[in-house]
Amino acid sequence: MKPGRKNNLTGYLFIAPWLIGFFVFTFVPFLQSIYLSFTRYNIITPPKWVGFANYQMLLTQDELFWKSALVTVKFAVIHVPLAVVVGVCLALLLNREVKGIAAYRTIFFLPSIVPTVATSVVFLWILNPTTGLINNLLRNFGIQGPAWLNDPFWAFWALVIMSLWGVGGSMVIYLAGLKDIPIHLYEAAIIDGASPAKRLRHVTLPMLSPVIFFNLVMGVIGAFQYFTQAFVMTPNGGPQDSTLFYSLYLFNRAWKYYDMGYASAMAWILFLIVVTLTAIVFRSQKKWVHYG
Repeated sequence: MKPGRKNNLTGYLFIAPWLIGFFVFTFVPFLQSIYLSFTRYNIITPPKWVGFANYQMLLTQDELFWKSALVTVKFAVIHVPLAVVVGVCLALLLNREVKGIAAYRTIFFLPSIVPTVATSVVFLWILNPTTGLINNLLRNFGIQGPAWLNDPFWAFWALVIMSLWGVGGSMVIYLAGLKDIPIHLYEAAIIDGASPAKRLRHVTLPMLSPVIFFNLVMGVIGAFQYFTQAFVMTPNGGPQDSTLFYSLYLFNRAWKYYDMGYASAMAWILFLIVVTLTAIVFRSQKKWVHYG
């Protein structure tokens, strides 16, 4: 056997466990879900072919489908830009060389590595309308806090506020991008008399745009798959379905009603939506992302 082929064989043997796992637990179920989306399947009985009936019911008869889609789109439109702005601002603040800056960076990063379920349980206490931390602080100023997760309006905004808890993860990526910006660009801008605001607009943000683009794509994908927090804190979709996110409704159809065919159709619609939005973001990068 030639040395090149032998090396290739050795490499394939090393990655074989991952390839087998990917094929068995990801690729095959991925293909099976296409077939199941055209069937009635409740796990107990064999799948029954129904053609496009699941998709037709989703798009024309299921009010909760449109309500969950609207909640998810609303969350994505609010959360994604907010997370980008907050992450960039935090990175700019923590990019300054001051005493103890490493400790501050650690403090802001730590929430992003705390398990999501644990964070959700903590926020259940923080947002408790009677004994919660936020409402107790508001009472000290004579303000009656909202019911938060028990209120149709505030339940959604409570999850939006909570979603910023883990922004430290993207902040670290922005910080790495800031460290990668050549210092001579700032020196040239200062010599030309550019103010700090102009340096931010014409040097920092353009050079940081590839990192913003990456986090934007990941944020869009993550927003449309938002599930764990809503499931732990409002498992039934909150008051008046105000927190019935698409992924939560999909989960309920699959594991609460055992309607696997219907859930598979929902999953494929979600897949097409995410792919389409990601493609739109990729096409837009030519206008605002600057490399090098």
